[in-house]
Amino acid sequence: MRTKLNITEGIFPMPVLMVATYNEDGSVNVMNAAWGTMQERNVVALNLTETHKTVKNIKARGAFTVSIADAAHLVEADYFGVESGNRVSDKFARSGLTANKAETVDAPVINEFPLCLECEFVEYQSGEYGCGVIGKVVNVTADERVMVNGKIDMSLVNAIAFDPYTHGYYKVTERVGEAFKDGLKLKK
Repeated sequence: MRTKLNITEGIFPMPVLMVATYNEDGSVNVMNAAWGTMQERNVVALNLTETHKTVKNIKARGAFTVSIADAAHLVEADYFGVESGNRVSDKFARSGLTANKAETVDAPVINEFPLCLECEFVEYQSGEYGCGVIGKVVNVTADERVMVNGKIDMSLVNAIAFDPYTHGYYKVTERVGEAFKDGLKLKK
């Protein structure tokens, strides 16, 4: 038997993405975005409305970064979602986190988040079914603390995921299988 639920952003887990830009004065702005995904191997799609300060910054600078939030910085990640850059200009400074300029784009890399995609702004899609911000990934960096033998170890990233049903955060840490391999057991 199945229980009927209210319609919500019903895909779980949803990512907890930190989208970072520079404000007009060069200060750092970060927002928490759960509605984001990869459209292709090197194309990011973020479902963000044009009223977000971050979207205004992306259009002005032509760039942004997307970091994967981790459990160690859950409070800061959530703060970036509950506070608006339109209302609080020093929201990043209040978080206590630090940033450096990205290697390849005019956007900040948040040092404390372990994995970062540097993106060039491609376009903004509006309309009833528009995706919002589309960006081309031009560089990906990872903190050395999540690297093992020259490769990223996702269990060390300690990423968090958003639960849209109960508004909770969950750690994504344990590898449970091998993609493109385990299913072959059922192939005839």
